[in-house]
Amino acid sequence: MLRKASILFAGVLMGASATMLVSGPSRISAEAAGSETYRQLAIFGDIFERVRANYVEEPNEKELVESAINGMLTSLDPHSSYLNADDAEDMRTQTRGEFGGLGIEVTMEDDAVKVITPMLGKTAEAAGVLAGELLIGIDGTEVRGLTLTEAVDRMKGAPNTPIDITIIREGVSEPFDITIIRDIIRVQAVKFRQEDDIGYLRVISFTDQTFDNLRTGIEELTKDIGEENLKGFVLDLRLNPGGLLDQAINVSDAFLERGLIVSTRGRDDRDTRRFSARNGDLIEGLPVVVLINGGSASASEIVAGALQDHKRATVIGTQSFGKGSVQTILQLADNAALRLTTALYYTPGGVSIQGKGITPDIVVEQTLPDELLGRDLVRGESDLPGHIEGEEEDEAGSGSIAYVPQDAEEDDQLQFALKLLRGEEQHAAFPPDPAKALPN
Repeated sequence: MLRKASILFAGVLMGASATMLVSGPSRISAEAAGSETYRQLAIFGDIFERVRANYVEEPNEKELVESAINGMLTSLDPHSSYLNADDAEDMRTQTRGEFGGLGIEVTMEDDAVKVITPMLGKTAEAAGVLAGELLIGIDGTEVRGLTLTEAVDRMKGAPNTPIDITIIREGVSEPFDITIIRDIIRVQAVKFRQEDDIGYLRVISFTDQTFDNLRTGIEELTKDIGEENLKGFVLDLRLNPGGLLDQAINVSDAFLERGLIVSTRGRDDRDTRRFSARNGDLIEGLPVVVLINGGSASASEIVAGALQDHKRATVIGTQSFGKGSVQTILQLADNAALRLTTALYYTPGGVSIQGKGITPDIVVEQTLPDELLGRDLVRGESDLPGHIEGEEEDEAGSGSIAYVPQDAEEDDQLQFALKLLRGEEQHAAFPPDPAKALPN
């Protein structure tokens, strides 16, 4: 049976994540609401009071207000929402890429949390937690009946605080408890490995740690493979839901010497912004192949679009998700926040991918295992109810199958990329011709 692993210290940023800018208190429009708006607000207040006074059970007033706010925001588009204090803190934790936790990668199996692997040198490993063990209790609470997310949330907490976990270990007749002191866990936003003479970089999410992780990966792979043997890099953006806009810009800039990376345009012309590359290509012109699929959204699409338009990389895979909107995080009272769509972004060639996605230079479909045949694995912005219709959107819409095999040997898209970089496959789109780069 195919299982999806969830990483204790990660978790995607809001599904198809927001490409996010963080702002202070919101700029209040000088245009006053009209009399009709105030009349409608009076009706809302009247309904709220009638529900509060007459509903069959005493309602939770805070939940009523939050639901009303979210109802208003979801009528705008799927990515605008209200974040209460807890949700806002979770968002901040995810974008920082670090939090207090145990340092284990886990999944759910047989109503228990299964340890995939403890992180080397972290508190869980030091306490003796082993790969393959089952966690059945967290601070005296049974894991049975909890979702994986709920179990992970219970394991998180302030650094230097204790937590008791109950473990089933193969070869030990009875469950036993281990006390672990939580530590600061830093998310590895970029995983990397050597594929013989090629460097493989998988960007999992765009957090505060992403560019630093990417640079470390490039440096270590270049050293391990050797400059004289290194044929190029694969930048894997598949299943990457996005994240911070500035990190998408930095990752793009890592491979570019000059030129526009992305521009954003809002309702107000004053909100138009352009972000350009600075001198310095971290891999000094070596070939790059970018992998995308239906799980590549938002910030991932900014990177793929910038490298594609500048003919710096060849993009391989299937149509990306097509989320071309930018969400600004506006701080509110009581540590709450408003995530509001404030702009659309455009590739260097001036193209909006909202509802369309990035089209690969070379389409390579991924073979599905038998157990997934017939299942709907296609993901795309254009399928979301209430999405903002894109300028380039057409009947075909955006998105494609969002699936990546765990075994690299079964990964058709990766294997094609490796063969392309080694010269074992030829295609007109590789290497890309810089003379054909789109003007920007």
